[in-house]
Amino acid sequence: MEKSPEIRIALVQTDLHWQDKTANLAMLEEKIWSLKGQADLIILPEMFPTGFTMDASSLAEPMNLTICKWMKQLAAQTQATITGSAIISEGGKFFNRLLWVNSEGIIEYYDKRHLFRMANEDETFSSGKILPVFNLKGWKFCPQVCYDLRFPVWSRNGWDDGNAGYDIIFYIASWPAARTSAWDALLPARAIENLAYSIGVNRIGVDGKEIEYVGHSAAFDFKGERILDLGETEDIRIVSFSASKLDEYRTKFPAWRDSDSFQIL
Repeated sequence: MEKSPEIRIALVQTDLHWQDKTANLAMLEEKIWSLKGQADLIILPEMFPTGFTMDASSLAEPMNLTICKWMKQLAAQTQATITGSAIISEGGKFFNRLLWVNSEGIIEYYDKRHLFRMANEDETFSSGKILPVFNLKGWKFCPQVCYDLRFPVWSRNGWDDGNAGYDIIFYIASWPAARTSAWDALLPARAIENLAYSIGVNRIGVDGKEIEYVGHSAAFDFKGERILDLGETEDIRIVSFSASKLDEYRTKFPAWRDSDSFQIL
């Protein structure tokens, strides 16, 4: 499918109720129900139903239960694809799973690859092994979760006869205020090195572990230039990306031709 001329993406920067699925789903539903017709994709933060927690045994749920059904309902209501991560149990394991739910109720997913050992995430969750590419209106999306941002090899864009592996790379996060400078630096870097648009959606507020988050959700073009910045306040903003501008830049500046070949084992 050929890319649509533009794509509209809503970034939801919000505080979260600590380990309270009911409160978070109700709060988010109130925030995004009015986005119908305004966005093609709605991006929520990492672990949006609970906040970033290691209490997986009591908060996890299997696929196609409350969270998945909620996302299907909101996707149908807004006529947009909705994405964000939740704690999912499967095969006796827990995953920090990014769910991608379209308006027809079809679910795809990506399991977070790089688990944040400094919070013992690697002792609670299982790491994802596959990096999918999602398609929406002909645009190809590379999904990433928080700590993945520090590992550019995993997110490296692939090229096949000049065709990019993806057009947009996006990160959903619970990225603490203490390391905001890294977030601000790495998001445009991912755009530049991959000749793609990049998006980061982070939460704000203070969680149950007294960790502070200040947002800085943003969108960058393929040259690393900031085109949207949500700052440190609770907000929902929509950004539009141009297919022609992306394709034109890739043609005029084909740095991908000189990229190194490698294989992730």
